[in-house]
Parts: sequence; C-alpha cells; structure tokens
Amino acid sequence: MKQDRFLLGIIIGIAVVIIAALALFFLRRNEPVYGPENTPEGVVHNYVVALQKGDYNRGLSYLASDGNKPDIIHFRQGLLNQNQNLSGYSLQIGDTQINGDSASVAVTINQSGGGPFGGSSSQLQNATLDREAGSWKISAMPFPYWSFDWYQPTAPALKPTPPG
Repeated sequence: MKQDRFLLGIIIGIAVVIIAALALFFLRRNEPVYGPENTPEGVVHNYVVALQKGDYNRGLSYLASDGNKPDIIHFRQGLLNQNQNLSGYSLQIGDTQINGDSASVAVTINQSGGGPFGGSSSQLQNATLDREAGSWKISAMPFPYWSFDWYQPTAPALKPTPPG
C-alpha cells in the first residue's frame, strides 16, 4: 500500500511537470520587439519587425522618400502579391558600413524548409539606407522583405498624335 502511494505521488509529480512545461510553451511567445531607430541596423530590424507584425504603415515609414516611393496600398500589395509568408524566414543583421549619408547593412536571410526532412538555406545580402533629415531610411532590401517594383520610375504617358 505504501508503494502504491509513492508510485501515485511520482506519477502526479510527472503530470504536474508536463502540464507546467506545456503551459509555458503555449503561453510564452517570442513576439518580435521594436528597438532603437538611431542606427541603420536598428532601422532594418524595426522594418522587419513591422512586416512580421503586419504593421504596414510603420513599415512604410522606414522607406526612403524617393519620388517613386510606393503609397501604402502599393506597399502592402507588393508584399502580399509575392505570396510571402515571412514566418518561414528569419533575418540576422551583420556588419554596417557607413559612408557619409549612405549605409550598407549586411543581412543573412535564412529560409527554413517546410518538408518532413527540414532543410534550410541562407543568403548573405545587403540592405542599403540613406540618411534623410537625420534619420536612416531604407532604399533597398533583399527578397522577401522588398518588392522589386517599388522605386521604379513610371513611364510618362504618351500624348496622342493629332491626325494628319
């Protein structure tokens, strides 16, 4: 009888540990957090966080104010048209090179494989930024955090030629 109580105590203890572990697993979320915006790498980080959170207005605010900057509709549409699921990607920020009012931030983009055997790939690329009124703004980012039709000059409208 004493052994039955001891065994029951061990089983209850294991069950409590399992329930606590599952509760921590499901309640603890690694929610991306915004950081300081006074460096090029901070702006790149915050831009990616904004996209992960679906905060397109904030994401758009990190882009350079070029004459062909997309509006919010084209910005959001450019990201959604690429059928991007950013949850399959992660980004590591590397070294930053600053040359006057321009900066280049090395970023490693990791893509996890979705198959049963896993697999992943990594690419080292660069994000470019320009300083505008004392703030760093992104002028180019690698895929999947960028749509390549942004900042493209629009063709001037053709004027109809009068007959004759």
